[in-house]
Amino acid sequence: MTFSHDIADYPEGIVLPIDKPYRWTSADVIRKVKYAAIRHFRKKNLKVGHAGTLDPLATGVLLVCIGPACKRAQEFQDHDKEYVAGIRFGATTPSYDLEKEVDRTFPFEHVTEEAVRAVLPSFLGTQEQVAPLFSAKSVDGVRAYEMARKMYRNAQKGITDPDFDAAALETLHHSTITIHDLELLEFEKASAIPPRTKILSPEKRSKKFCPTPEADAQLSVSTASSRINVADTSSMGLPEATIRIACSKGTYIRAFARDLGEALGTGAHLSSLVRTKTGTFRLEDALSLDEALALLAAD
Repeated sequence: MTFSHDIADYPEGIVLPIDKPYRWTSADVIRKVKYAAIRHFRKKNLKVGHAGTLDPLATGVLLVCIGPACKRAQEFQDHDKEYVAGIRFGATTPSYDLEKEVDRTFPFEHVTEEAVRAVLPSFLGTQEQVAPLFSAKSVDGVRAYEMARKMYRNAQKGITDPDFDAAALETLHHSTITIHDLELLEFEKASAIPPRTKILSPEKRSKKFCPTPEADAQLSVSTASSRINVADTSSMGLPEATIRIACSKGTYIRAFARDLGEALGTGAHLSSLVRTKTGTFRLEDALSLDEALALLAAD
């Protein structure tokens, strides 16, 4: 498959389902694709955008819209999603994933496969969900993650910011979401002696749905994404569940992990996250970033 050099040959635009690389932001991917698309179609004001942000430490289906397809970005974003999430119990981080280091630990001996299976049905259906502070939601026009990261950096330095609006973050509005289906795919018991982490190839890592900091070290990471921190909680011997989640738009899986931990009487954080489906676009049909860029290679 190749594209012609005239974007007018695509009156509805182009939608590329890309398997977003680990530690890349969605904006990183757009910058790469937009640069290639502008060169390929020889059109400087070409619009390129995505339909639904993925966190830096998540992988999976990111829909990249080129040209007139950008007009349908909101339509695609409104579609239901499916994820496979790795959730570790017994510790929390400020971001509820591995972008920040562990801030609190909790008892976890009571967290068993049976306990997880028993509590999952309580999360099904329509409900109100509070977004994580490290999220893309806006508070008075400012992204929550910008405010939260500023607070986090200052706290690390022992600085109190009088202009920081903590109350605004606390009152982030609830979002109405729907969780259609939950399936416990795997459960690993707590280990007094943590198992040795396996180094997986990108292909096997994608199939197993478990990107790790160790495996990521083998991947090429762009300059743009190298600033993304990855904490390593694999050595803590925590119990971990791998859960498939089918849900509506706007569902924060990091918030689900937080709430699942609380329901089990402990803390929790995401150890991995893969978006396996958005609307009719599935992970097995997605392109790698290199494959997408090859389609847009300028002749």
